[in-house]
Amino acid sequence: MTLYVSEDELRARVQRALVRHGYAAAVAAPITASVVACERDGTPSHGLLRLPGFIEAATSGWADAAAQPQVVGDRPSMRVVDACNGFTHLALQANAQALRERASETGVAVLLIRNAHHFAALWPDIEPFAQAGYIALTCVTSRARVTAWGGGKPVFGTNASAFACPRAQGLPIIWDQAASVMSQGDVLRAAREGRALPEGVGVDAEGQPTTDPARVLAGGALVAFGGVKGASIAFAVEILASALTGSPFGFETPAPGSMPSKCGQFLMLIDPRCAGADVAARVEPLVASVRASGAEYLPGSRRAARREAAAREGIALDEHALAILDRLAC
Repeated sequence: MTLYVSEDELRARVQRALVRHGYAAAVAAPITASVVACERDGTPSHGLLRLPGFIEAATSGWADAAAQPQVVGDRPSMRVVDACNGFTHLALQANAQALRERASETGVAVLLIRNAHHFAALWPDIEPFAQAGYIALTCVTSRARVTAWGGGKPVFGTNASAFACPRAQGLPIIWDQAASVMSQGDVLRAAREGRALPEGVGVDAEGQPTTDPARVLAGGALVAFGGVKGASIAFAVEILASALTGSPFGFETPAPGSMPSKCGQFLMLIDPRCAGADVAARVEPLVASVRASGAEYLPGSRRAARREAAAREGIALDEHALAILDRLAC
């Protein structure tokens, strides 16, 4: 069964679920916005599927559901924020305007968030910046799940990164990808639905290739996309989001169960207007060239199409998503 709900209704129910299980309303609001955006735009692996993990993190005391982030370092083009064992979402929301102002003054501004958790997609974090004319790059670490340069054991996190740039015509171009062939969320969905993984996605606890998502999740590991090249990107994310922010590396953060990892977030904002560049206009001939090459879609274009459909028809929720809402938001 599929039920269609309005964005406002889904937002109210997710917010209610979080507050009902201990979240301060102000902390819940940006998390709710991210969960709802993912369901609306067809990214269910980072939508309602993550809601039980957010709630377990709060009710178990693993994360502080009322934490107020604190600025612990401030420079003209860099701000360091301690999330105080809360989620990165509020820390980012509270410092977004200052980041924009600093990028517009100096050309580039960096936000470093430490002592935090991130359990969602990254594209909702940076889309507003691109809509306002900025170029944004962000990344986060997670507990070790990805092999390194041909090894058979997890060393790096899935270490998602995302990039966004403005467009003169249409929504920003945004890519959001894990350093692994498949995201942890998609592996969890495959396990729940009883589906095998494609070849080359993961290994079992003995380091042997497997297509069984349960074996990957039970002490196995994911494989970096692009082989050694993906592992190199995962390594860079460990430096930017862990070493630079003062957060644990992936192998140092054994989050219990399916709950979010303790992590750091790196976000860099560039104001192209400081360089006298009209990036939004310059993107258009590049987009046209990509389309002329025969490419079927652009990064984010499928999300945009689903967003338009959701505006017309409502947000489609399957039985599993509905069950999560019914259980947690009643």
